[in-house]
Amino acid sequence: MRRRTLLSLGGAAVLPVPLSGAAAAGGRKRWIHTWTAMPQLTEPHNLPPAPFTGESAVLVDTTLRQTVHVTVGGSRVRIRFSNAFGGAALPLTAAAVARPVGGQAGVPAIVPGSSRPLTFGGRRSVTVPVGAQIVSDPVPLPAGRGENLTVTVYLATGQATLNLTSHPGSRTTSYLVGGDQHAAPDLPGAVGVAHWYLLSGVEVESDAPALAVVGDSLTDGRGSTTDGNDRWPDQLFARGARAAVLNQAAGGNRVLNDGLGPSVLARLDRDVLATSGVDRMLLFEGVNDIGTAPATVADQKAVTDDLLVAYEQIVLRAHAADLRVYGATITPFGGNTGYDDPGGLREASRTAVNAAVRRRGLFDGVADFDAAVRDPAVPRQLLPAYDTGDHLHLNPAGYRAIAQAVPLRWLN
Repeated sequence: MRRRTLLSLGGAAVLPVPLSGAAAAGGRKRWIHTWTAMPQLTEPHNLPPAPFTGESAVLVDTTLRQTVHVTVGGSRVRIRFSNAFGGAALPLTAAAVARPVGGQAGVPAIVPGSSRPLTFGGRRSVTVPVGAQIVSDPVPLPAGRGENLTVTVYLATGQATLNLTSHPGSRTTSYLVGGDQHAAPDLPGAVGVAHWYLLSGVEVESDAPALAVVGDSLTDGRGSTTDGNDRWPDQLFARGARAAVLNQAAGGNRVLNDGLGPSVLARLDRDVLATSGVDRMLLFEGVNDIGTAPATVADQKAVTDDLLVAYEQIVLRAHAADLRVYGATITPFGGNTGYDDPGGLREASRTAVNAAVRRRGLFDGVADFDAAVRDPAVPRQLLPAYDTGDHLHLNPAGYRAIAQAVPLRWLN
């Protein structure tokens, strides 16, 4: 790898890479993402409950209401729907965006009079082809910084497949009810589920930069509070970040190979390079690659070497698009039933990867999440105060510690 001179700013290594065209615009407003959810193929146990999933179709004659937590604000919004993994065309009969009652996440009621219809090329209904996405026309509904918005969609005929695009790890309650109630102020009798379906992004007009956070369940928020918006990217933005913070993570995700959703190497273009407004990214992944590789000397050496090459590839591809790329060290999993092995081979891999990330200048800056949440007395384990109990995932306090470990200058 070509040698590069590093500048040291407050302990984090930073490469003087050029700003992207979006960041260099200098105050020019353009459409950027303010919220994202990584599209995935819905597993059978995460499909909508009966009667909203039938033998060969989903969401027939169904209203689906969901709330999202935006980051940067704007005077107009656009909503993106994805059919990335759909097994058939996705017919959206009607859709709307509104404000949730009390500004809360995960509630079925909206503020009366706040609902705005969504159109697509001027039409109220649209069909999204297999593998595609659709972006709504701009809607004059101001979105405030850190505000919750409600998106409601009605599908008259449903989708004629059981292959449904979703984001199962929403940590936010969505609601399903029969019939067309997309503009109704409340949905009495609706069924609540902790998944997002069909939604993939919200855009606003802004001159702010945007950071895409690429990760697994630790970034997706396992262990955070349902409807609490206290995942670590949420808490990072709440520190006063100027940039939009976009959560492009999914539980079980891996860097090298597909798992729950495409690997980082496979989804980098879709989830980062082609995401409007993104001019920087932060990669916090690798624990699932190490933890699912066999606990043998040969297999762990291979996954360690392959991860470091993959990190370099991600940086090369992102730099080619003028994106800054920040990395994070892998947090401890000592004591976890699935990943910690008696011989400590996976821990040795984690330690080796972290050492290389800290010293080799792979990234434009490094956030030491390992140091932020490990137990000083037993460094291979999480600090008990941050541990959900499975010795891998963090509670909201642990996610706060991770958010505090990210230099705010990366988000300005």
